[in-house]
Amino acid sequence: MGCCTGRCTLIFLCSLQLLAALERQIFDFLGFQWAPILGNFLQIIVVILGLFGTIQFRPRYIVVYTVWTALWVTWNVFIICFYLEVGGLSKETDLMTFNISMHRSWWREHGPGCIRRVVRPSAPGILEDYSYVSVTGCIIDFQYLEVIHSAIQILLSLIGFVYACYVISIFMEEEDSFDFIGGLDTYSYRQPPQEHVELKPVGRSK
Repeated sequence: MGCCTGRCTLIFLCSLQLLAALERQIFDFLGFQWAPILGNFLQIIVVILGLFGTIQFRPRYIVVYTVWTALWVTWNVFIICFYLEVGGLSKETDLMTFNISMHRSWWREHGPGCIRRVVRPSAPGILEDYSYVSVTGCIIDFQYLEVIHSAIQILLSLIGFVYACYVISIFMEEEDSFDFIGGLDTYSYRQPPQEHVELKPVGRSK
């Protein structure tokens, strides 16, 4: 089978998802966001499986990709709720770092237009090596950048889910047709050739 429209589209979508996951993984590493790092790693692995299954006609790999896509959408919805502080969630907690560290999103200090300053307080009684970071002038707040990243992941995943289901149905139909044709060939091959016996009347001997 050549590269049909659905199969080519799924290959293209998997490639986009792979690039988007790699880009997100880099910035999550820079921000020490361990929970998203783990999720991105699984996303990269499963997308590679889906891409391989699509190219090599392996429906089982595409099924794994489809199931994971639903979980990935759920995870990104949670991230959106986390950064928008929906349902009692707070973006100031250490949930994304598994409470290991107090790091925040890399975009918090390095977003577009952000001016980062390290300020050392001059108040008495404070250690000299103590400092805090002042960030001003950001065009877009970091939480909205994280929401945009998650929204892009959700959009690509939903489209990929639809095309993955379509490609799986195509593969299944082709396998059924091949089995049907092969079954007929096997049946005809196993049938023993019929012998044609010519019957002749036997005359009575005088």
